[in-house]
Amino acid sequence: MSIRERINHWPMIMLWRRKQRTSSLPSFPIPHHSLRRRFHDEQAFTFIEIMVVVAILAILAALVVPRIMGRTDDAKRTAAKVQIRNIEGALQLYKLDNGVYPSTEQGLKSLVEKPSVGVIPKKWKLGGYLPKLPEDPWANPYKYLSPVQRGEYKVEYEITSLGTDGEVGGEGVNADITNWNLDKE
Repeated sequence: MSIRERINHWPMIMLWRRKQRTSSLPSFPIPHHSLRRRFHDEQAFTFIEIMVVVAILAILAALVVPRIMGRTDDAKRTAAKVQIRNIEGALQLYKLDNGVYPSTEQGLKSLVEKPSVGVIPKKWKLGGYLPKLPEDPWANPYKYLSPVQRGEYKVEYEITSLGTDGEVGGEGVNADITNWNLDKE
């Protein structure tokens, strides 16, 4: 037989070799119900095994859930700080373009839409400085004041989130978050 003929018959030879291999099943006939029982016995879990797994999961949940539940307020406070820093960056860009910060009257809305009150900026960036005005993680708007008197110092602007309680002041998780005290916590 030539090489070309051997190549053409190659698939037939491989098929014949596969058929010759023995299977791993026993050669004697097994009743159908016996196969089903053996498969069922090997695949099923006992009630005790299931209860042990449920008990382990309950213990893990009892240990982990209290640690996670106390972290939601911390995560929201961190998110508020990040949003305030983003607003500060947009305010810096606004001042670079226009020479002044938006007034309290114009508010943070001037970062999204061109102001129509107060000193109208001449070089306001088309499209704004933020895609939309964010709310704090507790779904309240950020408070904006410009300029602000802080004790004996005059500050150019102040951005405030009222925290968990949504009211001025507070302690702990209810404390206000402002741009001038972001790093103090």
